[in-house]
Amino acid sequence: MNMEFNPSDHPRASTIFLSKSQTDVREKRKSLYINHHPPGQLRRKYSSCSTIYLDDSTVSQPNLKYTIKCVALAIYYHIKNRDGDGRLLLDIFDEKLHPLSKSEVPSDYEKHDPEQKHIYRFVRTLFSAAQLTAECAIVTLVYLERLLTYAEIDICPANWKRIVLGAILLASKVWDDQAVWNVDYCQILKDITVEDMNELERQFLELLQFNINVPSSVYAKYYFDLRSLAEGNNLSFPLEPLSRDRACKLEAISRLCEDKYKDFRKLAKRRSASADNLTVVRWSPAIIS
Repeated sequence: MNMEFNPSDHPRASTIFLSKSQTDVREKRKSLYINHHPPGQLRRKYSSCSTIYLDDSTVSQPNLKYTIKCVALAIYYHIKNRDGDGRLLLDIFDEKLHPLSKSEVPSDYEKHDPEQKHIYRFVRTLFSAAQLTAECAIVTLVYLERLLTYAEIDICPANWKRIVLGAILLASKVWDDQAVWNVDYCQILKDITVEDMNELERQFLELLQFNINVPSSVYAKYYFDLRSLAEGNNLSFPLEPLSRDRACKLEAISRLCEDKYKDFRKLAKRRSASADNLTVVRWSPAIIS
């Protein structure tokens, strides 16, 4: 993809997840119309919500619950409507090579797309255990799409969990009020090692070319496109957009962390390097809540 059209960097570029979801919704509506309407009958609009997993479990923050649902749905459409042009599957994200649990990975693990509810449960587990915010979920999606465009890879059944984990790991360190260390994620995913988390983080950052800056205009675009995704799938999206003051502060801390990651670029030459070693990532004022 031409970087001028990279949505994670440029506010005027369309988000990838929304275009993929619109393709899927159009096909569903066309299929519903053909299957349920005899020729000549008045056309009506049908919702695609029958394909969306709605979970009644309680999450402490309603904004968090529904934002995670929308982000999980965006990831679902990324996987379902991937290009499928034989793009390279990078080893660091391959769950067969780097499993997240001791359970045996099925031999055909790369052939079955995950359901939206499975993606939601995976993301929800990480966000709930690490006490991350709804805003962090949006930044996670920005980093995910930036990875896919910079590295020219697809997210697929074989790599989606580790790509999502890497995006959450980075977003939580840069953006959230309470930074989560790599060892903390090892307490959530008990079968993963700190060394694996460090290497995942290091390679994720290198593939992003250490660009972790998220302009407020890009954040706003992802926010409104997620809201459009929610409306198109009969999901609630109660999260409010950032105020001007909070947006400016987010942009400032983004640039500050990006400067500090220049030091991490040097440390990253060592396989055990982790951004946990940078005090600026651990420090985070109450920017978003």
